[in-house]
This record gives sequence, C-alpha cells and structure tokens, in this order.
Amino acid sequence: MDCNVTGVLIVAIVFGSITISRYLKTRASMGNQLNANDQAALDHMAQTAQRLEQRVMTLEKILDAEVPAWRSQYGTTPNRPEWTP
Repeated sequence: MDCNVTGVLIVAIVFGSITISRYLKTRASMGNQLNANDQAALDHMAQTAQRLEQRVMTLEKILDAEVPAWRSQYGTTPNRPEWTP
C-alpha cells in the first residue's frame, strides 16, 4: 500500500510540475505580446512622434533663418545629424 501512495505522489509531482511549467511559459509569452488595440495605439503614438519631430525641425530651421543667434541666446545646440546651419 505504501508503494502505491509513493508512486501516485511521484506521478502527481512530475505531472504537476510539467503542467505548471507549461502554464507559466504560456503566460509569460502572452504577456510579452500586445493586443490589437495596444499595437494600434503604439503605432499611432509613433506616427505622432515622427510628425512632432518634423515640426520641431521645421521650426528650428525657420528660427535659424530668421534669428541666427537664438541657439546661443537660449543655450541650445542642434542634436540632429540632418541639421545644417
């Protein structure tokens, strides 16, 4: 009788550990994926950030043309490689 209980416990422990391991792996991989709404929101934010960066670059070019000393007056320097004085 003792051998049967020990065998059942060993099988239960092995089966339980495999099941828990698979569950945790599946849960972890699902946690790293974005759902469709989150992905759409992220794409929208990335597009908005690109448009804002282009607008800032345009404004900086306008300021450079109209007020050449504005950078030294406000202590800013261009940090973009595409900037040319």
